[in-house]
Amino acid sequence: MSIAVLVVDDSAFMRLALRRIIEADGDLRVVGEAADGAAAIEAAARLRPAVVAMDVEMPVLSGIEATRRIMALPDPPAVVMVSNHTQEDSPAALAALAAGASDYVSKETALGTPDLGHLDKELRDRLRHWGRRHRRAAPPVAAQPGAAPAAAPRLILLVASTGGPDALEAVLRACGPPPLPTVIAQHMPERLAPELAAHLARRAGVPVRVAEDGAPLRAGEAALLPTDAVLLRQGDGFALRLAPRRDGVVHPSADLLLGSAALLGLPCCAAVLTGMGEDGAEGAARIAAAGGTVLVQDARTAVVAGMPEAARARVPQAPALTPETLGAHLARLAP
Repeated sequence: MSIAVLVVDDSAFMRLALRRIIEADGDLRVVGEAADGAAAIEAAARLRPAVVAMDVEMPVLSGIEATRRIMALPDPPAVVMVSNHTQEDSPAALAALAAGASDYVSKETALGTPDLGHLDKELRDRLRHWGRRHRRAAPPVAAQPGAAPAAAPRLILLVASTGGPDALEAVLRACGPPPLPTVIAQHMPERLAPELAAHLARRAGVPVRVAEDGAPLRAGEAALLPTDAVLLRQGDGFALRLAPRRDGVVHPSADLLLGSAALLGLPCCAAVLTGMGEDGAEGAARIAAAGGTVLVQDARTAVVAGMPEAARARVPQAPALTPETLGAHLARLAP
Protein backbone atom coordinates (compact mmCIF):
# COMPACT_ATOMS: atom_id res chain seq x y z
CA MET A 1 0.00 0.00 0.00
CA SER A 2 1.39 3.40 -0.97
CA ILE A 3 1.97 6.11 1.63
CA ALA A 4 -0.28 9.16 1.15
CA VAL A 5 1.54 12.51 1.13
CA LEU A 6 0.20 16.07 1.19
CA VAL A 7 2.51 18.68 -0.40
CA VAL A 8 2.34 22.25 0.96
CA ASP A 9 4.33 25.04 -0.72
CA ASP A 10 3.37 28.48 -2.02
CA SER A 11 5.41 27.96 -5.21
CA ALA A 12 3.56 26.11 -8.00
CA PHE A 13 6.92 25.12 -9.51
CA MET A 14 8.13 23.68 -6.20
CA ARG A 15 4.89 21.75 -5.69
CA LEU A 16 5.34 20.16 -9.12
CA ALA A 17 9.01 19.40 -8.45
CA LEU A 18 8.23 17.89 -5.06
CA ARG A 19 5.46 15.74 -6.53
CA ARG A 20 7.88 14.28 -9.10
CA ILE A 21 10.55 13.67 -6.46
CA ILE A 22 8.13 12.09 -3.98
CA GLU A 23 6.45 9.74 -6.48
CA ALA A 24 9.66 8.61 -8.21
CA ASP A 25 9.84 5.20 -6.49
CA GLY A 26 6.13 4.40 -6.61
CA ASP A 27 5.59 3.73 -2.89
CA LEU A 28 4.76 7.36 -2.01
CA ARG A 29 1.67 8.99 -3.53
CA VAL A 30 0.81 12.71 -3.47
CA VAL A 31 -2.90 12.88 -2.64
CA GLY A 32 -3.19 16.64 -2.53
CA GLU A 33 -1.49 20.03 -2.62
CA ALA A 34 -1.91 23.29 -0.74
CA ALA A 35 -0.42 26.73 -1.38
CA ASP A 36 -0.72 28.23 2.12
CA GLY A 37 -0.92 27.14 5.73
CA ALA A 38 -4.68 27.58 6.12
CA ALA A 39 -5.34 25.44 3.04
CA ALA A 40 -2.91 22.86 4.41
CA ILE A 41 -4.97 22.43 7.59
CA GLU A 42 -8.19 21.95 5.59
CA ALA A 43 -6.51 19.48 3.22
CA ALA A 44 -4.95 17.50 6.07
CA ALA A 45 -8.35 17.15 7.77
CA ARG A 46 -10.13 16.20 4.52
CA LEU A 47 -7.55 13.95 2.84
CA ARG A 48 -6.05 12.36 5.99
CA PRO A 49 -2.55 11.82 4.56
CA ALA A 50 0.03 9.77 6.44
CA VAL A 51 2.62 12.53 6.15
CA VAL A 52 2.80 16.19 5.08
CA ALA A 53 5.74 17.83 3.27
CA MET A 54 5.44 21.39 4.64
CA ASP A 55 7.10 24.68 3.64
CA VAL A 56 7.78 27.30 6.35
CA GLU A 57 7.19 30.76 4.85
CA MET A 58 3.79 30.97 3.15
CA PRO A 59 0.92 33.46 2.88
CA VAL A 60 -2.19 33.40 5.11
CA LEU A 61 -0.56 31.12 7.72
CA SER A 62 3.03 30.00 8.19
CA GLY A 63 4.03 26.37 7.93
CA ILE A 64 5.02 26.29 11.60
CA GLU A 65 1.63 27.58 12.78
CA ALA A 66 -0.12 25.26 10.31
CA THR A 67 1.85 22.34 11.78
CA ARG A 68 0.79 23.30 15.29
CA ARG A 69 -2.88 23.33 14.25
CA ILE A 70 -2.60 20.11 12.23
CA MET A 71 -1.26 18.39 15.35
CA ALA A 72 -4.54 19.30 17.07
CA LEU A 73 -6.55 17.29 14.51
CA PRO A 74 -7.81 13.80 15.44
CA ASP A 75 -5.14 11.25 14.44
CA PRO A 76 -2.87 13.89 12.86
CA PRO A 77 -0.34 13.03 10.14
CA ALA A 78 3.40 13.26 10.58
CA VAL A 79 4.88 16.53 9.27
CA VAL A 80 8.27 16.88 7.58
CA MET A 81 9.34 20.48 6.99
CA VAL A 82 10.84 21.13 3.54
CA SER A 83 12.15 24.68 3.41
CA ASN A 84 15.09 26.99 2.78
CA HIS A 85 14.84 27.94 6.47
CA THR A 86 15.06 24.48 8.05
CA GLN A 87 18.81 24.01 8.04
CA GLU A 88 20.90 22.38 10.77
CA ASP A 89 20.95 24.50 13.96
CA SER A 90 18.41 26.98 12.55
CA PRO A 91 15.76 28.60 14.77
CA ALA A 92 13.09 27.61 12.23
CA ALA A 93 14.06 23.94 12.46
CA LEU A 94 13.74 23.90 16.25
CA ALA A 95 10.52 25.93 16.13
CA ALA A 96 9.10 23.37 13.70
CA LEU A 97 9.99 20.49 16.01
CA ALA A 98 8.46 22.34 18.95
CA ALA A 99 5.25 22.81 16.94
CA GLY A 100 5.01 19.07 16.37
CA ALA A 101 6.98 18.40 13.17
CA SER A 102 8.72 15.02 13.11
CA ASP A 103 11.67 15.99 10.94
CA TYR A 104 12.97 18.54 8.46
CA VAL A 105 14.89 18.76 5.20
CA SER A 106 16.53 21.87 3.79
CA LYS A 107 15.92 22.83 0.17
CA GLU A 108 19.35 24.44 0.08
CA THR A 109 22.92 23.23 -0.07
CA ALA A 110 25.57 24.40 2.38
CA LEU A 111 26.27 27.22 -0.10
CA GLY A 112 22.75 28.57 0.33
CA THR A 113 21.38 27.64 -3.10
CA PRO A 114 18.36 25.43 -3.88
CA ASP A 115 19.31 21.84 -4.73
CA LEU A 116 16.57 19.49 -5.96
CA GLY A 117 19.14 16.72 -6.39
CA HIS A 118 19.85 16.92 -2.66
CA LEU A 119 16.10 16.68 -1.98
CA ASP A 120 15.83 13.69 -4.28
CA LYS A 121 18.35 11.81 -2.13
CA GLU A 122 16.88 12.68 1.26
CA LEU A 123 13.20 13.56 1.06
CA ARG A 124 11.71 10.23 0.03
CA ASP A 125 13.50 8.36 2.82
CA ARG A 126 12.29 10.84 5.45
CA LEU A 127 8.68 10.80 4.20
CA ARG A 128 8.74 7.01 3.90
CA HIS A 129 10.05 6.59 7.45
CA TRP A 130 7.56 8.90 9.14
CA GLY A 131 4.66 7.79 6.97
CA ARG A 132 5.23 4.18 7.97
CA ARG A 133 5.47 5.17 11.63
CA HIS A 134 2.11 6.91 11.37
CA ARG A 135 0.37 3.93 9.77
CA ARG A 136 1.82 1.18 11.96
CA ALA A 137 -0.58 0.24 14.74
CA ALA A 138 0.97 -0.33 18.15
CA PRO A 139 0.74 -3.98 19.24
CA PRO A 140 -1.45 -4.81 22.24
CA VAL A 141 0.39 -5.19 25.52
CA ALA A 142 -0.42 -7.64 28.26
CA ALA A 143 -1.93 -6.54 31.55
CA GLN A 144 0.60 -5.95 34.28
CA PRO A 145 0.52 -7.47 37.75
CA GLY A 146 -0.50 -5.40 40.75
CA ALA A 147 1.79 -2.53 41.61
CA ALA A 148 4.37 -2.87 44.33
CA PRO A 149 4.57 -0.28 47.12
CA ALA A 150 6.09 2.97 45.86
CA ALA A 151 9.77 3.53 46.64
CA ALA A 152 11.62 6.84 46.91
CA PRO A 153 12.83 7.57 43.37
CA ARG A 154 16.51 7.81 42.50
CA LEU A 155 16.04 8.68 38.82
CA ILE A 156 13.78 10.89 36.71
CA LEU A 157 12.80 9.61 33.25
CA LEU A 158 11.03 11.96 30.80
CA VAL A 159 9.59 10.56 27.56
CA ALA A 160 7.92 12.50 24.74
CA SER A 161 7.20 12.60 21.03
CA THR A 162 5.12 15.05 18.96
CA GLY A 163 5.20 18.47 20.64
CA GLY A 164 7.80 17.27 23.11
CA PRO A 165 10.37 20.07 22.83
CA ASP A 166 7.94 22.70 24.17
CA ALA A 167 6.66 20.40 26.92
CA LEU A 168 10.16 19.41 27.97
CA GLU A 169 11.22 23.05 28.07
CA ALA A 170 8.30 23.90 30.36
CA VAL A 171 8.98 20.93 32.64
CA LEU A 172 12.70 21.68 32.95
CA ARG A 173 12.15 25.41 33.48
CA ALA A 174 9.70 24.72 36.32
CA CYS A 175 11.96 22.06 37.81
CA GLY A 176 15.29 23.84 37.58
CA PRO A 177 18.45 21.72 37.75
CA PRO A 178 16.88 18.33 38.55
CA PRO A 179 17.52 16.99 42.05
CA LEU A 180 17.99 13.46 40.66
CA PRO A 181 19.82 12.10 37.60
CA THR A 182 17.46 12.67 34.67
CA VAL A 183 17.13 10.99 31.26
CA ILE A 184 15.06 12.30 28.33
CA ALA A 185 13.77 10.11 25.50
CA GLN A 186 12.32 12.39 22.78
CA HIS A 187 11.36 10.76 19.49
CA MET A 188 13.60 12.35 16.82
CA PRO A 189 16.32 11.56 14.30
CA GLU A 190 19.66 10.92 16.01
CA ARG A 191 21.36 13.79 14.20
CA LEU A 192 19.07 16.34 15.89
CA ALA A 193 20.09 15.44 19.46
CA PRO A 194 22.87 18.07 19.85
CA GLU A 195 20.58 20.83 18.56
CA LEU A 196 17.71 19.88 20.86
CA ALA A 197 19.98 19.52 23.89
CA ALA A 198 21.41 23.01 23.29
CA HIS A 199 17.93 24.43 22.66
CA LEU A 200 16.52 23.00 25.90
CA ALA A 201 19.53 24.12 27.93
CA ARG A 202 19.28 27.64 26.55
CA ARG A 203 15.51 28.02 26.88
CA ALA A 204 15.01 26.22 30.21
CA GLY A 205 18.22 27.36 31.91
CA VAL A 206 19.05 23.79 32.91
CA PRO A 207 22.16 21.78 31.96
CA VAL A 208 21.17 19.35 29.19
CA ARG A 209 23.75 17.15 27.46
CA VAL A 210 23.59 14.43 24.83
CA ALA A 211 23.82 11.07 26.59
CA GLU A 212 27.01 9.07 26.00
CA ASP A 213 27.50 5.34 26.19
CA GLY A 214 28.68 4.36 29.68
CA ALA A 215 28.86 7.93 31.02
CA PRO A 216 27.56 8.27 34.60
CA LEU A 217 24.23 10.00 35.16
CA ARG A 218 24.48 12.95 37.55
CA ALA A 219 22.00 14.97 39.56
CA GLY A 220 21.64 18.58 38.43
CA GLU A 221 21.55 17.84 34.70
CA ALA A 222 19.46 16.00 32.11
CA ALA A 223 20.88 13.50 29.60
CA LEU A 224 19.08 13.54 26.22
CA LEU A 225 19.13 10.21 24.40
CA PRO A 226 20.42 10.37 20.82
CA THR A 227 19.13 6.84 20.13
CA ASP A 228 17.75 3.80 21.96
CA ALA A 229 19.30 3.12 25.37
CA VAL A 230 18.93 0.98 28.47
CA LEU A 231 19.84 1.84 32.03
CA LEU A 232 22.70 0.13 33.88
CA ARG A 233 23.89 0.13 37.46
CA GLN A 234 27.35 1.68 37.77
CA GLY A 235 28.77 1.39 41.27
CA ASP A 236 26.42 3.33 43.54
CA GLY A 237 24.98 5.21 40.56
CA PHE A 238 23.63 4.65 37.08
CA ALA A 239 24.71 4.91 33.46
CA LEU A 240 23.26 4.32 30.00
CA ARG A 241 24.13 1.70 27.42
CA LEU A 242 23.25 2.96 23.95
CA ALA A 243 21.47 0.17 22.09
CA PRO A 244 21.26 -0.78 18.40
CA ARG A 245 18.23 0.68 16.65
CA ARG A 246 15.46 -1.79 15.92
CA ASP A 247 13.25 -1.79 12.84
CA GLY A 248 9.58 -1.06 13.42
CA VAL A 249 10.16 1.00 16.57
CA VAL A 250 10.15 4.75 17.10
CA HIS A 251 13.45 6.10 18.43
CA PRO A 252 14.59 6.68 21.08
CA SER A 253 12.18 4.07 22.45
CA ALA A 254 10.38 5.14 25.62
CA ASP A 255 9.29 1.57 26.37
CA LEU A 256 12.88 0.32 26.10
CA LEU A 257 14.17 2.97 28.52
CA LEU A 258 11.37 2.59 31.06
CA GLY A 259 11.34 -1.19 30.79
CA SER A 260 15.08 -1.37 31.51
CA ALA A 261 14.62 0.65 34.70
CA ALA A 262 11.82 -1.65 35.85
CA LEU A 263 13.82 -4.76 34.96
CA LEU A 264 16.71 -3.60 37.14
CA GLY A 265 14.37 -2.65 39.95
CA LEU A 266 15.57 0.96 39.83
CA PRO A 267 13.15 3.20 41.77
CA CYS A 268 12.33 6.11 39.51
CA CYS A 269 9.77 8.76 38.64
CA ALA A 270 8.67 8.44 35.00
CA ALA A 271 6.72 11.18 33.21
CA VAL A 272 4.97 10.48 29.89
CA LEU A 273 4.51 13.71 27.95
CA THR A 274 2.81 14.72 24.72
CA GLY A 275 3.15 12.40 21.75
CA MET A 276 1.49 10.38 19.03
CA GLY A 277 0.97 6.65 19.52
CA GLU A 278 1.43 4.45 22.59
CA ASP A 279 5.20 4.31 23.16
CA GLY A 280 5.82 4.49 26.90
CA ALA A 281 2.51 2.92 27.99
CA GLU A 282 3.93 -0.56 28.50
CA GLY A 283 7.06 0.84 30.15
CA ALA A 284 4.97 3.04 32.46
CA ALA A 285 2.95 0.00 33.54
CA ARG A 286 6.17 -1.87 34.31
CA ILE A 287 7.54 1.09 36.28
CA ALA A 288 4.35 1.20 38.37
CA ALA A 289 4.39 -2.56 38.92
CA ALA A 290 7.99 -2.33 40.14
CA GLY A 291 7.06 0.32 42.72
CA GLY A 292 8.01 3.45 40.78
CA THR A 293 6.01 6.64 40.29
CA VAL A 294 4.28 7.46 36.98
CA LEU A 295 3.10 10.94 35.99
CA VAL A 296 1.44 11.94 32.71
CA GLN A 297 0.91 15.24 30.97
CA ASP A 298 -2.65 16.53 31.17
CA ALA A 299 -4.20 15.72 27.78
CA ARG A 300 -5.66 19.23 27.54
CA THR A 301 -2.14 20.70 27.44
CA ALA A 302 -0.64 18.14 25.04
CA VAL A 303 -0.08 18.82 21.33
CA VAL A 304 -1.08 15.18 20.79
CA ALA A 305 -2.48 13.24 23.75
CA GLY A 306 -1.90 9.70 22.48
CA MET A 307 1.11 8.81 24.64
CA PRO A 308 -0.07 10.27 27.98
CA GLU A 309 -3.59 8.87 27.53
CA ALA A 310 -2.24 5.41 26.64
CA ALA A 311 0.01 5.49 29.71
CA ARG A 312 -2.82 6.54 31.99
CA ALA A 313 -5.02 3.78 30.60
CA ARG A 314 -2.36 1.33 31.81
CA VAL A 315 -1.66 3.21 35.07
CA PRO A 316 -5.03 4.75 36.07
CA GLN A 317 -3.63 6.14 39.32
CA ALA A 318 -1.05 8.29 37.47
CA PRO A 319 -1.69 12.01 38.14
CA ALA A 320 -2.36 14.10 35.01
CA LEU A 321 -0.44 17.38 35.38
CA THR A 322 0.42 20.43 33.32
CA PRO A 323 4.10 20.59 32.32
CA GLU A 324 4.68 23.41 34.80
CA THR A 325 3.05 21.52 37.69
CA LEU A 326 4.88 18.36 36.72
CA GLY A 327 8.21 20.20 36.75
CA ALA A 328 7.47 21.70 40.16
CA HIS A 329 6.70 18.20 41.46
CA LEU A 330 10.03 16.88 40.17
CA ALA A 331 11.87 19.76 41.86
CA ARG A 332 10.63 18.51 45.25
CA LEU A 333 11.98 14.97 44.84
CA ALA A 334 14.65 14.39 47.47
CA PRO A 335 17.78 12.36 46.58
